[in-house]
Amino acid sequence: MFVATLIAAGKLTDEVVREGIDRLAATGHDVGAPHWIDEHDAADIVFHGSLVSARKELALMDHGSLDIVVQPLGDRTKKLIIADMDSTMITVECIDELADYAGLKPQIAAITERAMRGELDFRAALEERVGLLAGMPETTLVDCRMERVRLTRGARTLVQTMKAHGAHSILISGGFTAFAGPVGEAIGFDKVVANELEIAGGKLTGKVREPIVDSKTKLETLKAEAAKHGLPLAETLAVGDGANDIPMITAAGLGIGYYPHPAAGEAAAAVIRHHDLTALLWAQGYPRRSWVLG
Repeated sequence: MFVATLIAAGKLTDEVVREGIDRLAATGHDVGAPHWIDEHDAADIVFHGSLVSARKELALMDHGSLDIVVQPLGDRTKKLIIADMDSTMITVECIDELADYAGLKPQIAAITERAMRGELDFRAALEERVGLLAGMPETTLVDCRMERVRLTRGARTLVQTMKAHGAHSILISGGFTAFAGPVGEAIGFDKVVANELEIAGGKLTGKVREPIVDSKTKLETLKAEAAKHGLPLAETLAVGDGANDIPMITAAGLGIGYYPHPAAGEAAAAVIRHHDLTALLWAQGYPRRSWVLG
């Protein structure tokens, strides 16, 4: 049995929900009556049939403010969330913002964009960008975090609600501990994993300390944390936006691309392109009355 969750960034109408039901029925699925999670915000359609076929058919619904998550109904409420930081839990790419302080943002942002699309090796791209920041005062890290970093809307509500219902939470980033530590604390993550910039004499050396946190690390961390808590991967949720998030997104029980680059969007089980991170709560069946507002 499967469930399709329709989530509107504006108003979810009865007509749009009916279209979803009709599309599923017309393609051979056995469809039940719809259920409002929160009226005119999010609705569930439970059905029997093909997960792949349903995702393909519902993706054809042409409504500019609609996100759709289709998944198995069992294990829908996840017990572990692992999340990327840059452009997922926060609104910026930290290394690009640091580059702006050095007058190098266009150059470094172009490398970041190609790396997130999967066109460049992540490690090589990281080392190249960090190398360009050699000599930057350590104090700039704090200045950048305070002046540029903002939490994505719904980030704290998502994590705090899941934790209140017994879930474990990990923030994992190919970015830097100088940002990820405070961000993880502000949102309420149980664990933070990120890269550490090498600093000497109060300045960045242009190097990153080993081991490098990359896509392999993200996947290994997902598996290790699930095993640590005795959870099957079916009970995990992974969310990210870039190519280095793909392994953990495809391995998790529910892998979400959040305003993703094309490669991550194609790999994800579902994408959120219109709503904020609270969409991931509706995807798990949590009505607004059960949310822990952050």
